[in-house]
Amino acid sequence: MTRKPTQNTPPGDRIAKVIARAGVASRREAERMIEAGRVRVNGEVIDRAALNVTSADRIEVDGRALDAPEPPRLWLYHKPAGLVTTTKDEQGRETIFDKLPEDLPRVLSVGRLDLNSEGLLLLTNDGGIKRKLELPSTGWVRKYRVRVKGRPDDATFEPLRKGLTLDGEAFQPMSVVLDRQKGANAWATVGIREGKNREIRRAMEAVGCQVNRLIRVSYGPFQLGQLKAGEVEEIRPRVLRDQLGMDETPGKEKPAKGRPKVQRKRR
Repeated sequence: MTRKPTQNTPPGDRIAKVIARAGVASRREAERMIEAGRVRVNGEVIDRAALNVTSADRIEVDGRALDAPEPPRLWLYHKPAGLVTTTKDEQGRETIFDKLPEDLPRVLSVGRLDLNSEGLLLLTNDGGIKRKLELPSTGWVRKYRVRVKGRPDDATFEPLRKGLTLDGEAFQPMSVVLDRQKGANAWATVGIREGKNREIRRAMEAVGCQVNRLIRVSYGPFQLGQLKAGEVEEIRPRVLRDQLGMDETPGKEKPAKGRPKVQRKRR
């Protein structure tokens, strides 16, 4: 017997979201499993994902009861250069998921860092947190330490501070501070509120500066600090709730409060 969703959708969460929260599969993968008839709710096979369930419903995937979903969690990860931020790479390159600690649960990356970029990458087990942190409306500044070839002066970066349009794509104004000259290279600290593809590299190239190292040092209130390349630290649940306003009325967030306390998770 196949259970069909009714017009009057009951309260709760979409079945695919619940399966994803339990760490069985991504939301899209869960939808495909449902369409294939691999999911039962209260003993009945379902074949469409347009169904809400609550904690009172018994969910089975491939004949096994679904574990209760984990509470939302967030980790800081120091991504080394040379890894791609995808689950699989068509060119066979190593991904961050090949290098994460084996005892880490299934996680999603909050945004991406490109192959040659390094530094802070946020990881979460919760799709809702991922979407919330990636939204431009969140407004959190991402800060980077950027090394460029050449001898720029402060005026070099003024177009970036005003906002650029490159190939028809508008970039929001960036904060740029020229830190120091070291040999043939200069270091700058750059802050952006967007996450467009290769945004900083493209903007720097537009003012005649070639980026040869890019390190993300913070994402809103979350900071890289002394975290070594390849290491992971988990944000404490209380800090996570406070920083994301998870204990507030939906849609109302608390302001960031500086560097959060973390619990170190060794490799």
